Amino acid sequence: MVSTYPVQFDVDYPSQPLNRFTTAFRLLVAIPIVVVLTMLSGQALGDHGRSERESVVIGGVAVFVPLVLMLVFRQKYPRWWFDWNLNLMRFSNRVTAYLALLDDRYPSTDEDQSVHLDFPYPDARQMNRWLPLVKWLLAIPHYIVLLFLGLGAILAIIAAWFAILFTGTYPRSLFDYVVGVLRWTNRVNGYAFTLITDQYPPFRLN
Repeated sequence: MVSTYPVQFDVDYPSQPLNRFTTAFRLLVAIPIVVVLTMLSGQALGDHGRSERESVVIGGVAVFVPLVLMLVFRQKYPRWWFDWNLNLMRFSNRVTAYLALLDDRYPSTDEDQSVHLDFPYPDARQMNRWLPLVKWLLAIPHYIVLLFLGLGAILAIIAAWFAILFTGTYPRSLFDYVVGVLRWTNRVNGYAFTLITDQYPPFRLN
């Protein structure tokens, strides 16, 4: 079934054996790019005396709250803000896919590689101007479901880690499940935090 939801996400299944060496030490190899992503995601906006989690939350709020105010009071979604959100989410998903062993190419800061995320520029005047105030609240059922799906994805990634070390191949069923969880997560982020659509996310992986 092809989804018509505005947020489109997919990862190309590897066409050749994955690198067993970089897979074995993926968490160590990924440290530099994770640091870059963490800084871009908002930690650089935090106080050095704060915990990492608190700093990232503050950075996220600093980006999210002004956007809510612009949509509610001005019914405007600045194009540059949209482009920043889209490209940051694309970069974030490339890093996540690398950590999830879906691709063993080191995450690019600007190229799609095997990870594809897209959503249309919204016409803010055609959207409900008050929904941005409560979208994060309306998405609570998704957070609960994604908590359990995310735990399943972690177990799937661990199983895939062993499979890749022994066979060089990511089992297709595990690959599709992890990609499905990421797809669901991106739809919720697009609805509740990037605010690019008023269409409520579907409860499905595909």
